[in-house]
Amino acid sequence: MSLDNSAAATVIDAVLCGKVVDFTRPGSRSAIAKQPVSAAVVVGKLGLSGDEQGDLRVHGGPDKAVHHYPHDHYAGWRADIGAHPLLEAPGAFGENLSSTGLTEGDVCLGDRFRLGTALVEVSQSRQPCWKLSDRFQRVDMARRVQDSGRTGWYYRVLEEGRLEVGDRLELTDRPYPQWPLSRIIEVLYQRTLEPAVLADILRLPLVPSWRSLFERRQQHGQTESWNKRLTGLADSH
Repeated sequence: MSLDNSAAATVIDAVLCGKVVDFTRPGSRSAIAKQPVSAAVVVGKLGLSGDEQGDLRVHGGPDKAVHHYPHDHYAGWRADIGAHPLLEAPGAFGENLSSTGLTEGDVCLGDRFRLGTALVEVSQSRQPCWKLSDRFQRVDMARRVQDSGRTGWYYRVLEEGRLEVGDRLELTDRPYPQWPLSRIIEVLYQRTLEPAVLADILRLPLVPSWRSLFERRQQHGQTESWNKRLTGLADSH
């Protein structure tokens, strides 16, 4: 199936929203435990109506308005970590949207989709954090998500609209077909310091945090530490 046909065939199987509650660690708050909603929701510039984010320093905002996680990956996770209650239904990874037939290899940075009546644009892949590990009660879960490349991705909202379960996700524009998210994830976590690759990726319209990240790698020849994001613990010196 071609990339365009995959996108054209994609139906949103679940729409999920969550409220901020106390989380696992002292002082931590999260809305990762999202629940399916059957009624139509408004797709706004900052996300879906009725959805919240616990830590606005790293979640939410215009460039992380809506999180899409492929249900295709759930079988792989069951194979990797065994049966888990969270994997019995969409929402395990804190996603807002669940679908089948579209993964990181099929979606490119900057892709624009008609989502219900809204128009959204792929802004970045997800960089998993320690809250996934705590949610799954597996100390290595965030690292597993990162290493697997099964991260999901975020949309920014270009035109607000409405969405409900069963609506289609239709590709309208693909300005960077040579940059599927799977390739970007490889640069983030595997080919981290290759000069030609860094030069290429910096030509893309990256979110500010990613531009800074790749520029620092280019300037200093060093990959940043992922420890605090993956574990929630500061690096020891």
